[in-house]
Amino acid sequence: MFQPVDHQKTANAVVEQIEDLILKGVLQSGDRLPAERDLADQMNVSRPVLRDALKTLEDRELISSRRGGGTYVAELIGPIFSEAVVQLIARHPGAVNDYFEFRRGIESQAAALAAARAAPSDLARLQDIVRQMQEAHDSEDLPAESRLDVAFHHAVGEAAHNVVMLHTLRSCYRLLENGVFYNRGRLYHHPSARIELLQQHKAIADAIQTGDADRARQASENHIDYVRGTLAETKDLDRREQLAGLRRTRKPARA
Repeated sequence: MFQPVDHQKTANAVVEQIEDLILKGVLQSGDRLPAERDLADQMNVSRPVLRDALKTLEDRELISSRRGGGTYVAELIGPIFSEAVVQLIARHPGAVNDYFEFRRGIESQAAALAAARAAPSDLARLQDIVRQMQEAHDSEDLPAESRLDVAFHHAVGEAAHNVVMLHTLRSCYRLLENGVFYNRGRLYHHPSARIELLQQHKAIADAIQTGDADRARQASENHIDYVRGTLAETKDLDRREQLAGLRRTRKPARA
């Protein structure tokens, strides 16, 4: 990951290289940097030069040091909304439609860009995630399916090779992981959801693998449309079941 630097630039070259790795998503929030001695060897600089570079990165709030615990990439993915807005959305479920509208646009664009720009390592990662998805589906491991769903969308966003889009999507998916907009477990209650979702993810990955941007965009839009529609259907079924349960337990009125 870390390359020897030009000694004409010294500490600045170290800063630029680590900043570039963070910007492009290679280094992510919470990642631990190698020990000082190892990092200095990898970058072929002296330890005093490395310390100067790390101090600059720390001043820029890109890394943080923990006494006796090493140096880590700082928490870089800020909330896409303030906590007050998150709670406001939670109290007004109608905002979920706006969330899906946003995701439909940005994810379909990411999928199209990924089809055009994905590197071999990106494609290999997508293949591996899809393989794990199939295994989780076969074993009915719902927590793994949920985790891999988010990992899949992260991988597509990274394969688009657009740093602004990458960090926007990461912030968006944090809300998804936290269940702010909807509980993915609820989606899985739909009788055909798990197999449909698996096939949709495969369709997106296949379009990216073959470099078909239009098909990747359409597959991504179809996926979001399905999730939105199925969640609405599941909520409606829940409401009807709740009402039916109340009717069933109601005591008959006395004559």
